[in-house]
Amino acid sequence: MQAEAIWLPDAESFIGTDRPVIPGDGEGPCRSTRVAAFGLDRVAVSNRRFAEFIAATGHVTDAERFGWSYVFHLLLRDADRHPAPQGTPWWRGVEGAAWNAPEGPGSTIEGREDFPATHVSWNDATAFAAWAGGRLPTEAEWERAARAGMRDPRYPWGDAEPDDTTTPCNIWQGRFPVVNTAADGWLATGPVDAFAANALGFYNLVGNVWEWCADPFRVTEPTLAGRARDAMALAENERTQKGGSYLCHASYCHRYRIAARAGRSADTSAGHSGFRMAWNAADRATTPAG
Repeated sequence: MQAEAIWLPDAESFIGTDRPVIPGDGEGPCRSTRVAAFGLDRVAVSNRRFAEFIAATGHVTDAERFGWSYVFHLLLRDADRHPAPQGTPWWRGVEGAAWNAPEGPGSTIEGREDFPATHVSWNDATAFAAWAGGRLPTEAEWERAARAGMRDPRYPWGDAEPDDTTTPCNIWQGRFPVVNTAADGWLATGPVDAFAANALGFYNLVGNVWEWCADPFRVTEPTLAGRARDAMALAENERTQKGGSYLCHASYCHRYRIAARAGRSADTSAGHSGFRMAWNAADRATTPAG
């Protein structure tokens, strides 16, 4: 049921950045924060693990309850779908798309058992966490794992910028949203342990899938725009996502940086939304250790 966890002791860490790229998301500044001891899974929750949860509980995901979820257009054969969200025409709302049918009817997770579970809302992720005996990480915990002891690195491996030919993570290569050369080996998601782990042993903290955190999403900017963004986040019950996904590219969504963040309503699902498990220090005796 549980992936191997890495345990981190109580320590002073950092959150945010002094080099914000998208200031309106509340990325900065870099500030210190005390993070209590906790455990975090090396990898995101896979389709295999999520299937075990569904089989044990009969949980109905939000995507299944709504009857559809968002799928990236290049993964579809049929473009006659729900209207795309305003400003993001590359998404299609596909009837029947869900965690076990990522591209809609006729698609399966066969052969992708060790890929991250997708079309998972925050509500679904917290239900899984309750069943597994853990929880979602806080944003501060997620950033501590990604920083691996560095103060303000841009990425889990340091400041070296990915490009369209060589990437240390699963992001977009080419001209978004119409040409993806898949130079990293993946048009969409890849295995949860693809690419090299960071210095602490965590895989794919950036790229592949957005990861839900426990925190409500707030930018806490003392500006009119910041207050308006926070009001919308509160009204829509938005929760924080970290790490970006296979659709991120510096030309459009440069959110595969450690300090980057996004807010989505708790019932939102899409083909690039997943999560990983965190554990309280008291759970260490019963959780596989890294």
